Amino acid sequence: MYRVAIVGRPNVGKSTLFNKLTRSRKAIVGDQPGITRDRNLAEAEWDGKRFSIVDTGGILPDESGPGADPDAPERMLDLTLEQAEVALQDSDLILFLVDGRQGLTPADRSLNSFLRESNREFLLVVNKIDTARIEDEAAEFYQLGVDRLFCVSAEHSLGLDELLEEILSRVEESPEAESREEIRVAIIGRPNMGKSSLLNQLLGEERVIVTETPGTTRDAVDSALTYRDRHYRLIDTAGIRRKGKTKGMAEKLSVVMARRNMERADVVLLVIDAVEGATKLDATVGGYAHEAGKSLIIVVNKWDLVDRDSYTAIKLEKEYRSRMRFLDFAPMVFVSALTGQRVFKLLDFVDRAYDARRKRVSTGELNRLLQKELQPLLESTGSSRKTPVMYASQTSVSPPTFVIFTRTRRKLHFSLERFVINRLRQAYGFFATPIRVRQRIRPRKR
Repeated sequence: MYRVAIVGRPNVGKSTLFNKLTRSRKAIVGDQPGITRDRNLAEAEWDGKRFSIVDTGGILPDESGPGADPDAPERMLDLTLEQAEVALQDSDLILFLVDGRQGLTPADRSLNSFLRESNREFLLVVNKIDTARIEDEAAEFYQLGVDRLFCVSAEHSLGLDELLEEILSRVEESPEAESREEIRVAIIGRPNMGKSSLLNQLLGEERVIVTETPGTTRDAVDSALTYRDRHYRLIDTAGIRRKGKTKGMAEKLSVVMARRNMERADVVLLVIDAVEGATKLDATVGGYAHEAGKSLIIVVNKWDLVDRDSYTAIKLEKEYRSRMRFLDFAPMVFVSALTGQRVFKLLDFVDRAYDARRKRVSTGELNRLLQKELQPLLESTGSSRKTPVMYASQTSVSPPTFVIFTRTRRKLHFSLERFVINRLRQAYGFFATPIRVRQRIRPRKR
């Protein structure tokens, strides 16, 4: 697929343009420089033509130039530059974005030289042009040696038609896309749990930046993976902190976006630290996935750092589950993202969970099970008259949802719901997947 990369120094509006062209809100946007660090990839479709767009972190050849992030460590700047350079190498066309309000800067000149030395085709796009005066002043960018400027305001969607027309002139007509089943997997957890390392291990490349600094990932990074003829979309999310611990606009937004991107997934990998153990916040993060009805696998990372014997895993799993009792349906896998130990076993679990969350039980089969299991329980507890259960039906999948029809408005006791869920899981599996049970009152016939 034709690939377009957006590059520029920090805070020129790359993520805003990325969101406009992809018609999404996938990238975090803010006034703070350096919010985007990893490559952010998405597909766009306009006028029947499809192409992919890559948003990159700000490139600043002159680190003392305008827009520099004084708080960004030198190692982070180097890693961000590496990610941007990979995006350039993999792209067919580059959108070189500059800030029309700020004017031509030494950093823009340096980046222009860098792009020309790379021999990549690029379009010079002057952003933040929302008045005629600024458009006139944008002419100074012709000093960069280009024949044409594309003046736009990504925030206000001005000038994008002309830019899109130029991009689409290079893109071939998209054939009718074959329907391809894709399993969406979100990787979530607290900061510094090894989520990005796990993603890189699965992909076999340095797809996202990994450092020991908590909070390195800010955007949710999508990556495509094909393994044993199944297709996956892996979503690496920012670390979720307690509300009182988030500092700065970018960090607060990244937590909000992490939860929003988790809701796009079918299966969630909750990553916890084998050294630190399961915490209250881990249970809270797992609760977000459970509330959203996502299939869930608990990934205990950094297993290579634990002194262990043949009983350590059993002991730790018992300890962790005591802190996350409501996630008893979620399997627990001990892995090392650093060494790759048992990492690809996770995909086997993901496959089983994905298949389970789409499983359907026929109404006849379901009612035969409940008649056999539920009615004796009601009669033994004297509840059959108080809560006359008529029949049940599965109303939806992803997650599996069952409705029990009764003749009374009396709410089903939570222990009865738990009993039904346990029997359904024993009978049909629903591996790693939450089960929803609802009650509906059927009015009496007059």
